[in-house]
Order: sequence, then structure tokens, then C-alpha cells
Amino acid sequence: MKINDLQLPEYFKEHYTKFPDLTPIQEKAINAKLLKEKSLLICAPTASGKTLVATMAITNVIKEGKAIYLVPLKALANEKYKEYQELFKDTNYKVVMSTGDIDSDSSYLANYDLLILTTEKLDSLLRHKISWIGEIKTVVIDEIHLLNDPSRGPTLEIIITLLKQLIKPQIIGLSATIGNPKELADWLEAELVEDDWRPVELKKGIHLEKKTEFY
Repeated sequence: MKINDLQLPEYFKEHYTKFPDLTPIQEKAINAKLLKEKSLLICAPTASGKTLVATMAITNVIKEGKAIYLVPLKALANEKYKEYQELFKDTNYKVVMSTGDIDSDSSYLANYDLLILTTEKLDSLLRHKISWIGEIKTVVIDEIHLLNDPSRGPTLEIIITLLKQLIKPQIIGLSATIGNPKELADWLEAELVEDDWRPVELKKGIHLEKKTEFY
């Protein structure tokens, strides 16, 4: 399947012209009704193309409402902010990053189409009962396996629970490492999409006394 075959805007297709073919996980996501706004749990190795799955979902809904890209770390937020600024630079869509240093409703965020937020910031926004919550169509949750993290997990669990109760957005969970993906997909009310393809073959072996033996 090729990017040009998708029912997505031309600016998206032009931006990814260097990567015309979808990777296996991307094609599976499309077949699982990603562009029909179905919630999906995407489980695939690092560098297999999970971020583009999220980007397709965001691009698909941003003409109708807002999208949120949720990340656990400020450094990752900054990386995604730059990435999406580049994608939308020649469009009318506006991207903003907010990492939650101040607990407030951050009313200015209502003026943006794509919001790159940390878990703590989205938690703050929900507690302040933001007026524009109904405009959110899609929520991408990067590193969703951190639900199992003792420090960040409880907050993320509460956020997802509230989103499902309040607005039922399309949820796109991304992870390379989930021990119980089927159970998590069921809890998210999402379809599980898995693939083990990676761009570079992963070899395993044992290195002992200056000698490596692969198996």
C-alpha cells in the first residue's frame, strides 16, 4: 500500500514523498480502520513506523477538530513539536507544546489544532474542566506501556478513564513493549494491531572472552 493511495490531504503526501510505501504496521493500521477514527493499540518494534500511524490519525481529523499527542517526557514533547511544526508549516493548522510547569487551564491552548502535551499537563487541563474538551477528536498516547510505571502510571490511567467517560475520542496507543497487549486493548476499547517487522534485523547473541556467538 502506498501513501498516495490514502484519503489524506496533499500536504501530508508531499511531506512524506521520500517514504512512498507504508510499512507493515502502518498498512495493518489502515486496514484496522485507522482513518475511520477507530481506536487502536499499536504494538511494533522501534523504528517500524508507529509515529506515522499517529500522524495519519491526526491529519485525518484535524480538519474537523483538535488532536492531542501525549508524551511522558518534556524532551520527547520538544521532539514531536518540531516534527509537527514542519509538517503543518504550509497549512493553516497551528501546533503548540505545553509541558505542565504551571497548574492552570492555559486558556490560550483553545486556539490550537494540535497540542503536544505531557501527561501532567493534560491531567491539569482535565481537572480545570477546559471548555474546549468536546473539540478533541483523537488522542495519541506515546509510550503507553508506562501505564505500568509506579510514578506515571496512575495519572495516565485516570486521564484515559476520564477521556473515555467524557468525550470518547479516538485513542491511538503506541508502544514497542507491552506484556499484556490484548488485555490493554480491551480496556482501551481499542483494536490490537501488532507486527514484528523492523527496518534492521535484530540479532541476539552472547559475548564472552572477546568472542560473540549469535543464536
